[in-house]
Amino acid sequence: MFAKFKGLFSGPQVPTDSGTIKAAPDPVPTPAPAPAVAKKEKPGDKENEAKKEDKPQAPEPAPAPTPSPTPVPTPEPTSAPAPAPTSAPAPAPASAPAPAPASAPAPAPASAPAPAPAPTATPVNPEEAGPDGQGGAPPTPPIVINKYSDEQLRHISQRMKERLNLYKEKVTDRYASSPEITPPVTPLLPKDEYTRVIEERARQAEEERIKKEEADKKKKEEQEKKKKEAEQKKKEEEEKRKEEEKKVKVPLKTRLIGAYWSSVDFVMKPLEDRMDPVLGHTIDPFTDRRYIAWLSVVTVAINYNTWFITVRMCFPYHTETSIPIWFTMDILADIIYFLDAILFQPRKQFVKGGDIIKDRTMTTKHYRESERLLADMISLLPFDLLYLQFGFKSGFRANRLLKIDTFFEFSDRLESILAKAYIWRVIRTIGYLLFMLHLNACFYYVASEYQGIGGTKWVYSGLGSAYLRCYYFAVRSLINIGGLPEPVTLFEIIFQMTNFFIGVFVFSSLIGQMRDVIGAATAAQTYFRASMDGCVAYMNTYTIPKMVQNRVRTWYNYTWASQGMLDESELLEKMPLVMRIAIAVDINLATFQKIQLFQGCDQQMLVDMLLRLKSIIYLPGDFVVKKGDIGKEMYVIKSGAVQVVGGPDNSIVFVTLKAGCVFGEISLLQSAKDGGNRRTANVRAYGFANLFVLEKKDLFDILVHYPESQKVLAKKGRQLVKSKAPAGAATKEEKQKGLALFGQKPPTPKLFKAFGNLRKSGLLEKLKKAAEEEK
Repeated sequence: MFAKFKGLFSGPQVPTDSGTIKAAPDPVPTPAPAPAVAKKEKPGDKENEAKKEDKPQAPEPAPAPTPSPTPVPTPEPTSAPAPAPTSAPAPAPASAPAPAPASAPAPAPASAPAPAPAPTATPVNPEEAGPDGQGGAPPTPPIVINKYSDEQLRHISQRMKERLNLYKEKVTDRYASSPEITPPVTPLLPKDEYTRVIEERARQAEEERIKKEEADKKKKEEQEKKKKEAEQKKKEEEEKRKEEEKKVKVPLKTRLIGAYWSSVDFVMKPLEDRMDPVLGHTIDPFTDRRYIAWLSVVTVAINYNTWFITVRMCFPYHTETSIPIWFTMDILADIIYFLDAILFQPRKQFVKGGDIIKDRTMTTKHYRESERLLADMISLLPFDLLYLQFGFKSGFRANRLLKIDTFFEFSDRLESILAKAYIWRVIRTIGYLLFMLHLNACFYYVASEYQGIGGTKWVYSGLGSAYLRCYYFAVRSLINIGGLPEPVTLFEIIFQMTNFFIGVFVFSSLIGQMRDVIGAATAAQTYFRASMDGCVAYMNTYTIPKMVQNRVRTWYNYTWASQGMLDESELLEKMPLVMRIAIAVDINLATFQKIQLFQGCDQQMLVDMLLRLKSIIYLPGDFVVKKGDIGKEMYVIKSGAVQVVGGPDNSIVFVTLKAGCVFGEISLLQSAKDGGNRRTANVRAYGFANLFVLEKKDLFDILVHYPESQKVLAKKGRQLVKSKAPAGAATKEEKQKGLALFGQKPPTPKLFKAFGNLRKSGLLEKLKKAAEEEK
């Protein structure tokens, strides 16, 4: 780096390969002298220029072919460096008529009498010769500091020269081409010619429009033709497929099943058509109350068969007077089974691939391909016809118990629509217990009949109602109540031991299930009691005054009584967003749409605001808002009422706000600068008040996504502030706005103020009078 600076400060250096001959300041003989860098102007150059001016012009030689340049030997320096000048040019050879000019001699000093001949050199480039054919000194090579910059400058210079030549040609011939794209020039036409051109253009445009319409029409016709061809092809393929299906040999079983269902559809079609207006083409099994009501009817039929088939099988209740009653009840239960299989089950909607299938054909096919149909068909098989051969025995109706799946379906659907589902769970568990006792009573009667009625003390004695006596024994036996008669025979001992084991297992399971049902039903109340007890224990630990403790207990009791939970947000957070939006919209959207501040805002913004609301319960006499507080919330009255009060002891009631009213909305948009969001009145709860609260932070988080609604709210907020502000405050605000246009008035200079005070005090007038009196 320092070498570069040294080269720059030492002056320009001439390249060694330039071929320029220069005199060295110190003529020391060397075998191969190298050109030295001259820092000062050489005297030889000045003398060469002088000699060049005084040198006579040589005659111009005849034109001849250009000879090859003759190399010139490098002269050896001597101790006397002053050679004699050569005025005549060197003779040229015959083959080369062009003369070879001699180089200018250097002047000799006075102390050197013997002149030395100057070395001659032939110019390498013939163009370097003078205008008169005389050879001149070769030009000094340019000084190159940066090779890249030098090349770029040369390139730019070359381009400028080319552009200059191009513009010269353009000046000479104005129709010459230009490297720039020239925009087309609109020719100036006469009026008639211009009218003709316009008409021609309009005609061409009309022709193009007609051609385009014809092309579109043709394209449309082609599309319709292709569509018809595709439909025709599809129809042909469908017919071909049907023909191929006909040609394929269908198994006999499939054909019989298809024929059976075709006959069933043909027979049942009039009944189904009549029921369509009542039931609809399809039924939603989860939400349709008509289907759940029908399931309750089917459940009654199932319970009839489940309880009375076992009773009739074990007890002698088939008498001549009771058989017609049993037969009528059996037929009624079978009709219910049949109607369920042909009218309701084929209409049940189902989910396939996430889609709810509502097509009647698809639902019917789905039912006929399910296992539910097989169970329904088996349960409807008429084994009752065997009564004619074997007598009236209820065992032939045991296949009706296969319909038990409908009972469990009814239980699930009923739990989904009940507000207090645990009541049904308790009833169902008790029913299971009673049915187990019922089965044990039946088995006990069969065992007694096997041992002989009244044969021992352990068996049924035959007195009284057989079913009630046996049921009583089953209750005492399964629940392991003492006082039972001792079994005598081995069969009686084994039966009684089996009863004890089954009773322990079954009753322990049922009791555990009952405990779970009751625990789930009272889980919320248990949590409430635990929370209240913990809060009371905390207050007692820190000796909170009894009045405050009573208010806390009142808040707990009212909150539990009014909404059945302490915090509604805990329940809503477990729901999906769609459900939360639906609940919030149903409760509060109508109220928010009535608020003047939010009218004209985006509806989605209002929905987002509803999701940020928090429910708070205030006790009678609680101050919701106090005058002078910082306003950070807006309140919506869900239930109850609040009063705007004032006066020395807040005894004056200005207005009473009830459910659906809103207050504190202006403070959401006012800034805290200069206390602009301070509360201006006291608001007190009148009785128990349940309020929804929207905080300012939540509103600002929502407005980030709704810039247009933000502008609307800002504008309406200013209007509401102006309309609700007092008259004096409005005048002051307008006055401040007017002064703001001119800025604040600058203070009066002290000198002028002093003169003004003198003038006001009358001192100047006294001085003037005193001066006049002296005159």
